[in-house]
Amino acid sequence: MPSAPIRLIVGLGNPGPDYAATRHNAGFWLVDQLARGDLRKESRFSALAAKARIAGSEVWLLEPQTYMNRSGQSVGAIARFFKIAPEEILVVHDELDLPPGAAKIKKGGSSGGHNGLKDITAAVGTQDYWRLRIGIGHPRDLKLQQPVVDFVLHRPRAEEQSLIDEAIDKSLLVIPLLCEGRHEQAMMELHTDKKPAA
Repeated sequence: MPSAPIRLIVGLGNPGPDYAATRHNAGFWLVDQLARGDLRKESRFSALAAKARIAGSEVWLLEPQTYMNRSGQSVGAIARFFKIAPEEILVVHDELDLPPGAAKIKKGGSSGGHNGLKDITAAVGTQDYWRLRIGIGHPRDLKLQQPVVDFVLHRPRAEEQSLIDEAIDKSLLVIPLLCEGRHEQAMMELHTDKKPAA
């Protein structure tokens, strides 16, 4: 039984050139690729937004321009305006608990200390929206003597960046399944580490 198709894909990040290449902006990087330059300033949603056609359906793409910890302001505004239910929302964000190169889809659960998720949960009134978690690694696991706050606001090292880019590429392949409501299949394809045939 298919779930509700995704109608809104939100990339999380911080606005402005100072943050563009930092780990905390992994959500923006994925949405940038989906939007292919079509994002436009939407003041009513305090965001950059675009309408895209994915798997034959109209899907909104959103990058809040409010700074990470106020992301809910944008998400709540667009969801109310277009009557988009929480289970039709996919939030793409950086994930400290996954290594660079990994990406995972899940529905609901706690914010895990992620301020963007915390604010979205408060704005939509539930944790039951979908998340696409893009692994950026944890400074501890990457053997870096760096506080988490500092780590997420710095750009990844070259080898981490190429792994993160690979995870984003793999994630983009399953987005059409999510927009058709085929979440189980999308999870299976993304979470199975299939090596391409030689």
